[in-house]
Amino acid sequence: MSDCKKAIVIGAASGIGRELVKKLIARGYCVGLVDKKNNLLVELQKQIPENTFVKCMDLLDPLQAMRLLEELIQEMRGLDLLVISAAVASALDGGLDWEKESEVLGVNVDGFAAMANVGMRHFLKQGFGHLAGFSSVQAVRGNPLTPAYSASKAFVSNYLEGLRFYLRVLKSPVAITEVCAGYVQTDMLSPLPAKGLFWVVPVDKAAEIIIRAIEKKRAFVYVSRRWSFVAFCLRHVPEKLMVWGARLYKEL
Repeated sequence: MSDCKKAIVIGAASGIGRELVKKLIARGYCVGLVDKKNNLLVELQKQIPENTFVKCMDLLDPLQAMRLLEELIQEMRGLDLLVISAAVASALDGGLDWEKESEVLGVNVDGFAAMANVGMRHFLKQGFGHLAGFSSVQAVRGNPLTPAYSASKAFVSNYLEGLRFYLRVLKSPVAITEVCAGYVQTDMLSPLPAKGLFWVVPVDKAAEIIIRAIEKKRAFVYVSRRWSFVAFCLRHVPEKLMVWGARLYKEL
């Protein structure tokens, strides 16, 4: 235990987080599995019982989640890498159901910042460490179909950038990697019409791209690289075209 590098993956029960856990274990890490779905965490730990720790938490209760994350770091006797992949997607029907919108903002904004805060304070205290946070191509512009989700991911991007600048001010060796994902083959795609999907990245490939970016301590990575072209287009597309595209998408 003392000889292995230590990583915690928040959002480990499914999707990219689950694949990242497997790849980190294969690379010799001791891994903390964090999610609110305790049954899925236990199932995952049964598959890889050695060098894993489990902590169930709900990011909608950020103060409690912070305490639990601090406990997990103590149980693991340290931390080298914190991956925050947990996120909630908003409705695609154009509705503004506040219960759904508040869940998106609660997890993707307050929950993300709370976890990053615990990780960064720990890394700064020990003088090293690596934070990897998941943003999205949707962070580039407001999305008329998923306004809360795109806004929450814009927060993640700006928050990570601010933390990166803060580290430079301190001349700290702590690293930050922002993961900007396009369409990845996970359950989050299930509400989307299949005809509207393109350049979907298999989850195993997505996890490998992210792991390699972390190992190289890259500040930013697209999953996959071709999505950088989409991000560039979104930054420059006229507002009228954004609205027309959303109307067309809803008709698929």
